[in-house]
Amino acid sequence: MTKTDPSPFKVPLSSPDITDLERNAVLEVLHTPNLSMGPHYLAFEQAIAEYVGARHAISVSSGTTGLHLCVRAADIQPGELVLTTPFSFMASTNAILYEKAIPVFVDVEPQTGNIDPVQFVQAAADLMAGGKAAEKWLPRKGAEQHGPLRALLPVDVFGQPAEMNVIMETARAHDLVVIEDSCEAIGAEYHGQPAGMLGDMGIFAFYPNKQITTAEGGMIVTNNDRYAEIMRALRNQGRAPGDTWLQHSYLGYNYRMDELSAVLGAAQMTRLDELLEKRARVAGWYEERLSDLPQLETPQIAPSTTRMSWFVYVVRVALGIDRDALIHELAAEGIPARPYFAPIHLQLYLIDMFGYQPGDYPVTEDLGNRGIALPFSSVMTEDQVELVCEVLGKLLLK
Repeated sequence: MTKTDPSPFKVPLSSPDITDLERNAVLEVLHTPNLSMGPHYLAFEQAIAEYVGARHAISVSSGTTGLHLCVRAADIQPGELVLTTPFSFMASTNAILYEKAIPVFVDVEPQTGNIDPVQFVQAAADLMAGGKAAEKWLPRKGAEQHGPLRALLPVDVFGQPAEMNVIMETARAHDLVVIEDSCEAIGAEYHGQPAGMLGDMGIFAFYPNKQITTAEGGMIVTNNDRYAEIMRALRNQGRAPGDTWLQHSYLGYNYRMDELSAVLGAAQMTRLDELLEKRARVAGWYEERLSDLPQLETPQIAPSTTRMSWFVYVVRVALGIDRDALIHELAAEGIPARPYFAPIHLQLYLIDMFGYQPGDYPVTEDLGNRGIALPFSSVMTEDQVELVCEVLGKLLLK
């Protein structure tokens, strides 16, 4: 009896790049009694720290929990303001809301989808000044009794660093903490500097569609000793150094990474440069085939990005093309595709909390309305890319 693929699609939307190296590493852990808090999470932390040049790497159960610990370590209080982007995965905003702080959004630049540096500088200055100057950046409701601006949370969208020089200059001018969300950007470089190490704290994430995977998991990196000590305690139920198993110095969480995830991540780290090169090759195949289609905009890389870490391959359809109908037609032809991202400020609970309306962040909304994530992974073949582009071109030209 022949085993058939239950998927209706001719190519997968995304696939992890797993070899016998990773499978054997996980199997080896399964032959030990140490499935949590063993030696492998420490080895994975060391591998990440050495790769990006960090003094500290703190493994956690997800990128989301890593973001949350960074907000806690920065001691951001209820009602205080954090300047961030509405064009991201929800976790970057949720981590702020978990501590009842207030996310203040700045629209993004159309080329990269990263936070607009010009607007960002103005927003920070106005929020620090307070009064009428600050009001134009605040949400319609939910911020009537707000505190001061305390932190900046830029996001390295789709594997490309934000304009971190501008962001760090702004932070230093106003004594603000910078939490760099590099969950999509491990291995990327900004003016030759590694993503994740450009702010006070950075976070990587390892979901199965990421450049490397631990199935679920994340890693915080920082050079700040105090932040690192706090976050290590918070991820382990609030146990500070010297606490026994049943002593807890802080209100903490079970945000630890298990040993199976950690050993998988450590094995993947030995292949990271290979995996990034393979993803760049797939992106190059797409660019060769799609860049001349007038109905599409292919991804743009900023001059400041000295190394792109391709996370997804997102194209934008021209104005007037029904993006959702095109996705449906692609699916009917056996090609999976997805919208990417939906604007954060137009999520129902954000509308309810802060009164956002369509039109508040027009560039974010435009990118959200026109973006399509095409099938993408390091295991894609050139023939698969050719098939996707052939079907996409046929549908756009019909």
